[in-house]
Amino acid sequence: MLIVPIVLVVLVLLIPIAMYNRLVRLRNQCRESWSGIDTELKRRYDLIPNLVEVVKGYATHEHDTLLAVTQARARAVASTGSPGSQAADENAFVGEVRHLLALSEKYPDLKANDQYLRLTSELVNTEDRIQAARRFYNANVRDYNTRIEVFPSSLIAGAFGFKPEEFFEVEDSGIRAAPIVRV
Repeated sequence: MLIVPIVLVVLVLLIPIAMYNRLVRLRNQCRESWSGIDTELKRRYDLIPNLVEVVKGYATHEHDTLLAVTQARARAVASTGSPGSQAADENAFVGEVRHLLALSEKYPDLKANDQYLRLTSELVNTEDRIQAARRFYNANVRDYNTRIEVFPSSLIAGAFGFKPEEFFEVEDSGIRAAPIVRV
């Protein structure tokens, strides 16, 4: 008869400890996956100046576009705030990079340049890696935020000050628009 109350007391103590440990693991997964995004963004930041230099050789009179890309890159590199504030800087940067890549339409020789092709291929690869890292991070944030909001773990989360994490969302209306195919 004494075993039942002891088991109940042990369960009452172990369940909150298990919930707390689960919340800590989820929070750490969010932090780790954010560092994956940060790594891929840095890779992109290192790649862009090389691409700009190649384009400069072909598009010397496109000074404003090249300047806008380098300024947007500088702002994005310097951005160290929350995922939301970094996403805003990324939006501006991605827009300028797309404008830079659109310049290749004006310069057919540029599109055939091996260095340009290699750099744009690396940029596309990097963008894919950023998207994968972003999806992984956002999935971890979703799991963590859900865990701190559902009962009974919300009681533990509130008692120990666990706060929701921000999603990393890059808004670009062009992504949602249907592509235009010209024949």
